[in-house]
Amino acid sequence: MTMPRVSANPSPSCFVSMASTVRAYALPIILFAGAMFYQLFIIPNAFPPSHYDVLQIESYSSIHKVQEAYEKLESKLKSAEEAFDIHKFLKIRYAYELLTDPLWKRDYDAFGIDEQLHIVESGSKRYAGKHISELDFPLLQARSGSVDQSSKVITSSDFQYIFPDVKPWLIQLFSSGSENCAQFSKSWNKIASLLDVVANTGVVELGEKELATYLADKRSTGKPFFRNGVPSLVVIPAGCRSPKCLRRFNGELSVDKVTNWFATTIVDLPQINYYSRESLVPNFLGKTSHHKVKVLFFSTFGERAAPFIRQAAKDYWNFASFAFILWREEESSYWLGAFGVHSAPAIVFLKDPGVKPVVHHGSVNNSIFLHLMENNKQQELRQLRSVTSMELGCDPYGYSRASYDTMIWYCAIVVGRPSLELNKMRETMCRVQETFFKHSQVDASSENQSLATAVDAFKRRRLTFAWLDGEKQKDYCQFYIGQAGSDHTCGQRRSVTDIPRLFVIRYLRNGSAVDLRTEQKTNWKSSLVQDLISDSDLAGQFVAGYKGEDDVSQITAWLANIISDGDSRELPFFTLRTPKLVPDDTEPIWSITAQNIPLKNLKHSILGSLSGLSIYREDPRVGPFLLLGALISLGTIWLRRSQVQPSEQNQPNSNQPSESNQPSQPSSKEERKQIPRDRVRSRSNKKPTPSMTDFEPSDAYQVPLSDSDSQ
Repeated sequence: MTMPRVSANPSPSCFVSMASTVRAYALPIILFAGAMFYQLFIIPNAFPPSHYDVLQIESYSSIHKVQEAYEKLESKLKSAEEAFDIHKFLKIRYAYELLTDPLWKRDYDAFGIDEQLHIVESGSKRYAGKHISELDFPLLQARSGSVDQSSKVITSSDFQYIFPDVKPWLIQLFSSGSENCAQFSKSWNKIASLLDVVANTGVVELGEKELATYLADKRSTGKPFFRNGVPSLVVIPAGCRSPKCLRRFNGELSVDKVTNWFATTIVDLPQINYYSRESLVPNFLGKTSHHKVKVLFFSTFGERAAPFIRQAAKDYWNFASFAFILWREEESSYWLGAFGVHSAPAIVFLKDPGVKPVVHHGSVNNSIFLHLMENNKQQELRQLRSVTSMELGCDPYGYSRASYDTMIWYCAIVVGRPSLELNKMRETMCRVQETFFKHSQVDASSENQSLATAVDAFKRRRLTFAWLDGEKQKDYCQFYIGQAGSDHTCGQRRSVTDIPRLFVIRYLRNGSAVDLRTEQKTNWKSSLVQDLISDSDLAGQFVAGYKGEDDVSQITAWLANIISDGDSRELPFFTLRTPKLVPDDTEPIWSITAQNIPLKNLKHSILGSLSGLSIYREDPRVGPFLLLGALISLGTIWLRRSQVQPSEQNQPNSNQPSESNQPSQPSSKEERKQIPRDRVRSRSNKKPTPSMTDFEPSDAYQVPLSDSDSQ
């Protein structure tokens, strides 16, 4: 009998079956491998033996027990016959010195702080091959100095009183026994002084265990710890009431890094960019709003803007734009000729075209800088805008800079598209305004009589000077200039030529409206609100355009004649409807941008999530959960496959009809709908079942018909 031969090489179907099985059980295999890797590699590194384990005593043992354990282990190592293990002894000695110092032991027991652990590895290399008598003790470095803290020391008793504060708190958690905290104390004092304007600062010593535990990070086991050791910086935002809203700084502990992180992330202050000599004009001066004062900071070392400067940039965003410039000695002659700056640090205020810059040399603090900003936040010739029309008195709703009882006042306006021609005209009007100011400071008897009326109007604030952006305020510009002469002055630039124009508006208050307010005995503020919501202007307007040369004396004389004539003549009152000025942005750019971003601090959210995952990476429950998931998925997959395989392995019997005899199952709804119609057609095509009359009997025969029947 010949035995069948079995092939030594497995069939291809065997490989296909194995591959399909591996794919089916891929999830439990991955989970099981992850559980084993976590238990064998992650957990041992995350939970190394403690210093108490090295000394072979219980955790949190007293200093006396630590000393006894060290003496026993030391004598045992000295008397050992085998070779002296220097690395093992250094670990024992390190644990002894750490746990016998009260401050170091307190920090290690409560928060796991261990700053000098690197000494064991470096000492093992340094003392390799040496005897115990040749070692230098102590191993741990003593504290070089005390922690100098000038900030407020916060205790558990007064911690609850800091919550109602409107400013955020930056708190440093430090230890009196930490060398790192002693070295950081000077930097902390500088950080506290820089953030004094935008934040409150304080320190918490780790001896305040309850408070320090509240502010510390928490491991998955619930034990408090500090991710980067101490000092640790924690921010309590304004209105924070729970540990979930605390913010922690995990970066480099430098003055620049900490202050920039706090100013940008916590209090949302704008960044102030640096510009070079080549980029200052096209990227800053050419792009900032024309009505704003340009504030330039010349820096010697290229440091970031101090938080109080960034706070001022946020508070004065409607008045000024800020830029930083790195001072270079090779460019000193250029800056001296351009702005009058001969050294750094310095601050330059650029106002109107042709007006001499205001320069301040030397460093400034918050109070000095705010004083400079208040004195230089406005241009000499103010821009007429929607937010300044009432303040300037160039307002058709009946408001004058002089008072609400003033019946006649004037507004001299230079209008044009932003260009060199407009800048020249603005410079001329600044000189005209300065001329009136000088005349207003002298005795009235010595004044030029031809200018007396105009100077008196300027002194009493009945005469205001302003300029208007004709490109942005097209309708307002055309209303006063006229449609015919507005092509070169108002609207978008359509030609190369730009022609700025000067005109004066004489406002005459509606006397009947004033009498009505007097009868109603309402104050001027409520009347002003009523005027603002009125459809028609409450002040009549007469407009006079200047057609002379760009000369200070001619413009001054022309204004004097206009004001003298306007005050002396009785002119009728006309009711007009002046176009409204195009409103400016009510919020700064960085505020509008922040509202359009769903996650305001996306980077902080991502980093916070990653740091949270790093905490759970050390959770001892992760390994068992992965193993449990592997077992559950394994059982589920095996159960499903065991239910499917028997039906697939059943072979068809001879008694059972073959697949060709079985009616095919419809594969779609349309096919199932088609089945009844097909059945009807099949029934109609079949021959009907024969009846008994359809068959002829075997003994049947044809009866012949008779003649009578055939007839």
